Amino acid sequence: MSQRIIECVPNFSEGRDKAVIRRITAAIEASGGVKLLDVDPGEATNRTVVTFVGSPEAVVEAAFAGVKRAAELIDMRRHKGAHPRMGATDVLPLIPIAGVTLVECACLARALARRIADELRIPTYCYEAAAFAPERKNLAVCRAGEYEALPEKLAHTESAPDFGARPFDEGVARTGATTVGARDFLIAVNFNLNTTSTRRANAIAFDVREKGRPVREGNPITGRVVKDAAGNPVMQPGTLPATKAIGWFIEEYGIAQVSMNITDIARTPLHAAFDEVCRKADARGVRVTGTEIVGLVPKRALVEAGKYFLRKQRRSTGIAEEEIVRIAVKSMGLDDLKPFDPAEKVIEYLLEAEVPKTRLIDMTCKGFAEETASESPAPGGGSIAAYMGALGAALGTMVANLSSHKAGWDDRWEEFSDWAERGQAVLSELLHLVDEDTAAFNRIMAVFAMPKSTDEEKAARSAALQEATLYATEVPLRTMKAASRVFEIVRAMASEGNPNSVSDAGVGALAARSAVLGACLNVKINAAGLKDRARADALVADADALAAEARRLEAEVLNIVERKIQAI
Repeated sequence: MSQRIIECVPNFSEGRDKAVIRRITAAIEASGGVKLLDVDPGEATNRTVVTFVGSPEAVVEAAFAGVKRAAELIDMRRHKGAHPRMGATDVLPLIPIAGVTLVECACLARALARRIADELRIPTYCYEAAAFAPERKNLAVCRAGEYEALPEKLAHTESAPDFGARPFDEGVARTGATTVGARDFLIAVNFNLNTTSTRRANAIAFDVREKGRPVREGNPITGRVVKDAAGNPVMQPGTLPATKAIGWFIEEYGIAQVSMNITDIARTPLHAAFDEVCRKADARGVRVTGTEIVGLVPKRALVEAGKYFLRKQRRSTGIAEEEIVRIAVKSMGLDDLKPFDPAEKVIEYLLEAEVPKTRLIDMTCKGFAEETASESPAPGGGSIAAYMGALGAALGTMVANLSSHKAGWDDRWEEFSDWAERGQAVLSELLHLVDEDTAAFNRIMAVFAMPKSTDEEKAARSAALQEATLYATEVPLRTMKAASRVFEIVRAMASEGNPNSVSDAGVGALAARSAVLGACLNVKINAAGLKDRARADALVADADALAAEARRLEAEVLNIVERKIQAI
């Protein structure tokens, strides 16, 4: 259900020839399945930073295509630029955005590095989370000496690349070496201040950034910098790990800002950085008036922030994602300097915008009902069953949210918030199954369009039909299991929730039971078309057991509801 998205930010050693840059980015896009977000060429650096996102599989293929085309077009023997560089594709990080861990990205990076070396014969180092040796986590170590040092580095085992080690030859002379790695997403953010003082902004930046500020003798501003035995300044660390920050004045806005890079949002989430900058600013008589996101942000950063501020208010976090994001925007003043549109700033929303809105759940209630009533066989009972289950989950979630905010029940807000979050999870799954059930039916219809002229075609068609029928049987069984989870929520809300909404919990139970029994009918009718009778019988047995349990749980909830109504 959840998207699996990673970002790739390759740096190519060409920033002046626009035609070459276009051919590299065209190769990336032509691989399919990725969205090109940004192309940032630099004249002085003679380097272009490209950003694209997509599924892990699509991004890896696109990255390989970009490296291949860069190797064909860029000759490192003629490259000059202000930025450190080692190869035509100098550095290539994979970054987890959603549904993928950093460890998974590191594995993908290592596999990609090996493939680049094997298929393109480009020596490849692995850095950051993909590094094989601790010292190579640092990109500067992998790139030490830059392109000019490659003949010497390739001649020694300790400095040889992780993949594609060989003596310096004409091929390496042309392509140079590449460094592939995995790192966390970097958020670039500016905190707006109600001052024009760069000095005050810098002081706040030094208070919070991980590096901190130099320790001084006597006067903390003008005193002599204390140095260690090696002659390096002794630093007093700041309060936010994995951050870099500086203060500056922005002429366009007429204010000073603390400009920050958050290099590990797991260690310092966006909302934690905001709160800490506010605290340190307040200690210096300065106020944070808002926040400016530079570039894009992963959805989880805003969702985590929204939930953080809701918890501070002792409010339920089991509300719609759109509302959680809105709370984050307002809490951190993301719209302080200009409107903040999540559809344009959140990576996942940008990707969703690329997909045509053809889902049933994007219809109005009236449109969905009329589409169901049309002469088309889909959506049918399976999708309707899933939607009834979603409505049951929505009702249970509503009672939980009302209970969380009920006057006099403030000490129980978290209890009901937890129930609301569980309800939102079930609601999301069942809404997904509304469209999944129709998609499963359409897969069966697609099989009937397959050719059947030869014995081979008939066999292939028969196998495809059985596969599609099995899937069409499994989807409503998933609906039954998801809808069954509604009962635990509505039972708790009937027993413990706001008594004024007990009837809503009861209707939720009725909807959940209808969802389970309706999906059960779909399991049975689809299972009838399976040739594997043992598998069919097992699926039907599972469905019958879930249906029986749904009837029992519905009666249990309704008994509680009736007693509560009589006591009012």
